[in-house]
Amino acid sequence: MGIRIRDGLFSLETKNSLYQMKTDEEGLLNHVYYGRKTTDDMSYLNRRIDRAFSGNPYDRQDDRSYSTDTLPQEYPTGGAGDYRIPALLAEAGNGSRTCELRFESARKLQGKVKPAGLPGVRGNESTEGLEIILRDKVYGLTVHLIYYVFEEQDIIVRSVRLENTGAMTICLRKAASVSIDFACGSPRELIHFHGRHNMERNPERLSIPKGGCISAGSTRGTSSHHSNPYVILCNRNTTENEGECWGFMLMYSGNHLEETGADQMGSVRFVAGIHPETFRWKLEKGDEFQTPEAILSYSDGGLNGLSRNYHRIIRDEVIHPKWKNAEAPVLLNSWEASYFNFDKESLLNLAGEAKELGMDMLVLDDGWFGKREDDTTGLGDWTCNEKKLGCSLAELSEKIHAKGLKFGLWVEPEMISEDSDLYRSHPDWALSDPGRKPVVGRNQLVLDMSRQETQDYLYNALSDILDKVKIEYIKWDFNRSMANIYSHALPEDRQGETAHRFILGTYSLLERLLERYPDLLIEGCSGGGGRFDAGMLYYTPQIWCSDDTDAIERLEIQRGTSYGYPPCTMGAHVSACPNHQTGRTVPMKTRGIVAMSGTFGYEMNPALLTENEKTEIREQIKSFRRFRPILANGDYYRLDEIGETADFTAWMFVSPDRREALVNLVGSHVRANAAFPYIRLKGLDPDRMYRAEETGEIASGAALMYGGYTYFPLNGDYPAVQMHWVSEK
Repeated sequence: MGIRIRDGLFSLETKNSLYQMKTDEEGLLNHVYYGRKTTDDMSYLNRRIDRAFSGNPYDRQDDRSYSTDTLPQEYPTGGAGDYRIPALLAEAGNGSRTCELRFESARKLQGKVKPAGLPGVRGNESTEGLEIILRDKVYGLTVHLIYYVFEEQDIIVRSVRLENTGAMTICLRKAASVSIDFACGSPRELIHFHGRHNMERNPERLSIPKGGCISAGSTRGTSSHHSNPYVILCNRNTTENEGECWGFMLMYSGNHLEETGADQMGSVRFVAGIHPETFRWKLEKGDEFQTPEAILSYSDGGLNGLSRNYHRIIRDEVIHPKWKNAEAPVLLNSWEASYFNFDKESLLNLAGEAKELGMDMLVLDDGWFGKREDDTTGLGDWTCNEKKLGCSLAELSEKIHAKGLKFGLWVEPEMISEDSDLYRSHPDWALSDPGRKPVVGRNQLVLDMSRQETQDYLYNALSDILDKVKIEYIKWDFNRSMANIYSHALPEDRQGETAHRFILGTYSLLERLLERYPDLLIEGCSGGGGRFDAGMLYYTPQIWCSDDTDAIERLEIQRGTSYGYPPCTMGAHVSACPNHQTGRTVPMKTRGIVAMSGTFGYEMNPALLTENEKTEIREQIKSFRRFRPILANGDYYRLDEIGETADFTAWMFVSPDRREALVNLVGSHVRANAAFPYIRLKGLDPDRMYRAEETGEIASGAALMYGGYTYFPLNGDYPAVQMHWVSEK
């Protein structure tokens, strides 16, 4: 049973965890426990004591031990004596900013319901849920806390629906998706994932300060390269394979904020949701607001255990079922082969090379539309530049398909160039402040996706292409941060809604297109990994991991991404050398092994390769196809710790039945008179015997996991080793 309700105690149970809440005598919903599974009432942990300068509700003046400033709460509010991080800030029409939520009712839910206008963890009709209703009687603000339990994946999904059931207008200044208080046995450290363009999702481990707050988030209009909407709390002794950790992933692609702080006694509170800096939502009487979902998980098996929980839920319940076991095409992207410089003949030559090497698809990147010869013009004019191409898109696609390849196309729908027919016709469709010149990024402005007419224009323009041209794949890009977030279609008292309405508009457009073209594979992109989040993965089952295609840089980027997202979602390509971002030269073998731990494709001009390199590519593609089941659906393990100054990076995949494993090791620093590289394998069956196909060595799973494995010292520039261990029985 996933959900138990008894005497005001609410227990959410997964296979290995328990999440528990309880109402108290004042109707306050207290958070009781989130951790390793037990059948007990854990509310005995929440003891009360008088703390100086922690005020008491008016009706509890005679009991100074009762204070909202010290009690662990499930959804804390501002203004009513709790001085910690609030989850909800609401302002009534009379200017009051005090909100007090008290328990009203609860009911079980049967069957997963997608949050209105937003992506959601999918579930099915048997998924169990819980709705707890809290209410502020003065405002008439009703808060619906929604929980769903995914028992096998050790996942709890949370969201909040806020409803104005009173007479006054209410302004939401902050409405978090998740808040949790750890009163006893609090985690002491936090891992967040910061970055920048070309180096996304770097894990950083910090101590949680008492009396302070660690904030991470984005106000760039996207989940961003700079701070991913995924945070891990853990204990100081937690490692990759041991110790407790808690994950919090926001299923949202826009501005977000994650806040973590410890109070005067060291109790930790974590709050995450839409970033309040760019958010102000007006609720008239009868209006509702739905927050994005947050995906929560607990593991006592270390960070690797937590990652596998997230990998499973994303593969099973976030990505569309159509793509769960589908074979993603091995593609050749035209960008690094030709940039803006191409025509029909050069593209058909690329297609011929791709087919000869065993690839499945050619993708035409930026430069095919409008008057697009560089990045200064054309965005918004989604019609083919037939003069440049030398034919129509339909003719090009037909010729590429005649070669035995599929055809893919790059688009950037949410952007607009000033030098475009669309901007000249509808300058008010761009986000911009009245009377100000807008901030420009990459010579482009941002379309106002909150406007229905903008969404309709893009839907019609893209549908016109997809109806006439045989296209199996779209690369959906977003190449700048948002600024001047002002909609010319919204009144002044609703401008604070623009950023969120923008994201809702993007989701709506994606939803409409995928309903019309269910077989279309969309790869998300935002200058690489600037919008790599669970919200986009609901629509786009793979996301271009980074514009940095250097294999050695990708070791860090893909490792950081793996803490929350499965490798099968990571767009990864073998690129040209010297690499176009770093100038580094890396062996073809190493580039292939790194890209194989992702969707796998190529970013180069094959005509410039030697015959030996072409032979290597053919063998890489054969290997990828052979190992694709374990790479896409196997359990993933990082084999070294965060912050180690190792000379190599190692990771592995284990098949669900534990009969085979694929172990990868890349040397990033080769030394003279070096030590033997040493790793301990993970996830094997200790009682099975395994044979390494490459060397013929035989060892038990127990030996490989507990004793480990040593390699001979590595030589050369950035060497790599891939070993396939197969069960003997």
